[in-house]
Amino acid sequence: MPLFEYHAINQEGKNISGRYNAKNRHEIIQMLRSKKCYPVRINEVSADTDLSNIKLFNKIKTKDIAVFARQFYAMLHAGVTVIQCLNILRVQVDKPHFRSVIDKVYESVQKGASLSEAMREHQNIFPELFVNMIEAGEASGNLDNIMDRMASHYEKESRIQRKIQGAMTYPIILAVVSVLVVVFMLVAILPTFLGMFEGSGLPLPAPTRILLGISNSLRQYWYLYITGLAFISYAIRRYINTEEGRKQFDFLKLKLPIVKNLVIKVSISRFTRTLSTLLASGIPLLLAMDIVAKVVGNRVISDGILSVKEDLRIGHELSGPIQRLGIFPPMVDSMIRIGEESGSLEDVLYRTANFYDEEVESAVQKLTSMMEPLMLIVMAVIIGFLVIAMYLPMIDMMQTI
Repeated sequence: MPLFEYHAINQEGKNISGRYNAKNRHEIIQMLRSKKCYPVRINEVSADTDLSNIKLFNKIKTKDIAVFARQFYAMLHAGVTVIQCLNILRVQVDKPHFRSVIDKVYESVQKGASLSEAMREHQNIFPELFVNMIEAGEASGNLDNIMDRMASHYEKESRIQRKIQGAMTYPIILAVVSVLVVVFMLVAILPTFLGMFEGSGLPLPAPTRILLGISNSLRQYWYLYITGLAFISYAIRRYINTEEGRKQFDFLKLKLPIVKNLVIKVSISRFTRTLSTLLASGIPLLLAMDIVAKVVGNRVISDGILSVKEDLRIGHELSGPIQRLGIFPPMVDSMIRIGEESGSLEDVLYRTANFYDEEVESAVQKLTSMMEPLMLIVMAVIIGFLVIAMYLPMIDMMQTI
């Protein structure tokens, strides 16, 4: 259906505006009149000019969900109704695509749908955990507290993501700069020296011949290199996006010595924090395990959590299957066992999550401190090879003279 933007005046004489999907303008007019509003202007939003159709603007981050939940909680706690909250949020949200989604949620709630039902229609925007928690809050009449918990949950998740991204930024920049410097030297600088060496008539050493071959290849067939790199990158991304590819990639991350520790700690943090939030909100453990399996961020660990769910179904406690899983450290299953024995599992899980949040920060710093010298060593080896390949012919020429 086409998307229309409308401006109208309500019974109180206030200006209202919004967006609505309809077959034509007449349907928009009927909708406004049914709400006793007088339409002032109705424009169809062009697909070419609507920024929400541009992929760059479609990216909804965890931080956006956290801000949405925090603002929603503040208004609910102040006594504002759900419809009024949505009406306020759809105006002040910055991202066009997110604003259009809130518009649709607002319209669905106006038509009689519950907030969770309206959000479930946009599962590519609102995570399943968030929607299920909203549904639990509506059923218990505790929606404001649920929004508060979700805001805290996604704020911590956003903080973890920023730490990981920050840790990877420097090595990536260093790698890109190193590649560009080497390519520039091979294409623009070295051919001058290598041409001089070839003109001397002396046999070139093996490193110099290798460098000469690479340089000539880059200058003559640069388009093949670019095409090949683009194809390989595309093929790897396509494979990783498949079920088997994602599983193999996540399995590899659990085998890499430098990365493994960080991946496991991030998964534990998400597992314990999400499970604590779900149990504290009255979500049954079996359903909670389904949701938790989708948020840990690693397909191998996710499959392990789902296998734990089958043990729970036949009557086992959580700590035993978690221990047999063999992925999490002994501290995790010990803390879960303590929580089960004391009847305060959600509180123990919450404290464990806080502990591993700090462990994630420590692991990120350790990863960064290890990757920086590693990248410098790799760059030094490459530059060293270039220097040796250039100086060997010069030494031979001096000896000949």
